[in-house]
Amino acid sequence: MEEEIEKISGIKDVISGYIGGTTKNPSYQNYGRAGHIEAVLIPFDPSVISYAELLEIFWINIDPTDENGQFCDRGHEYSTAVFYLSTEQERLAEESKSLLEKSGILKESVKTPIIMAGEFYHAEDYHQNYYIKSKLKYFYYRFRCGRDQRLKELWGEKINEVKVFNKTSNFQKPDLEELKEILTPLQFEVTQNDSTEPPFRNIYWNNKREGIYVDVVSGEPLFSSIDKYKSGTGWPSFTRPIEGASLIQKEDNSWFSVRTELRSKKADSHLGHLFNDGPKPDGLRYCINSAALRFVAKNDLEKEGYHTYLNLFQN
Repeated sequence: MEEEIEKISGIKDVISGYIGGTTKNPSYQNYGRAGHIEAVLIPFDPSVISYAELLEIFWINIDPTDENGQFCDRGHEYSTAVFYLSTEQERLAEESKSLLEKSGILKESVKTPIIMAGEFYHAEDYHQNYYIKSKLKYFYYRFRCGRDQRLKELWGEKINEVKVFNKTSNFQKPDLEELKEILTPLQFEVTQNDSTEPPFRNIYWNNKREGIYVDVVSGEPLFSSIDKYKSGTGWPSFTRPIEGASLIQKEDNSWFSVRTELRSKKADSHLGHLFNDGPKPDGLRYCINSAALRFVAKNDLEKEGYHTYLNLFQN
């Protein structure tokens, strides 16, 4: 896992170690007998990569259908798990696992459990960056163990993609001149020049159809109709982003006040603002410009490549 994850932008480090057992300070000689499993601790920069994106990278680098080990390594100490550090991480991990199970990508059920993290113990120094220190041994072991062969069998061509579930994985933002050709003048002014469209005179403020709202520039999923509510402001308002979305929040000092601006991560589009006058329990109102959004109706999700979000609308 070190080799695959350390090369991802936003990853600060990947530390090998042991977790989940009953002994303190386990070693390579006794960690398995004490119930620990081999794991990696991954400090990351959330402004560059989100926890949801990190989960997707994790899934495509393991066999989540195997509960008794990984590849040629058998036994509990080699099994997979996601260890979470907060309730938010737990929620995102469960949602990511659910999306994977319902995506139809895998032919078998997902066996990887989601577990609250206990104490993590660093493995011995010779285990850290083993793929660099012992390159020939590492690659021989990796091939002999059948890792790459099994991953290709499981994921097919998706093994070469960082993102499994997000169709915008390879998105590259067009230059401004091209965007002027792609977008309407209002869409360009809102997304690129931080403008605000008129209230009550925009396409989605009163839209009641089921579906998701994506970034008009990149197609990145941002919000769901499930979380949309009537705020009375004249703009589309949501209580939270869609699961897996990672919005950028910035301080906005314009209009003689301090507000929290919302921008999309992939295209850096200006979306709107976040306020604290929304409904309970969280009291949040994501006030978004219609011009920054494109609506994808529930019945069009599959044909437009957003099939993994169909489960949001299943009774």
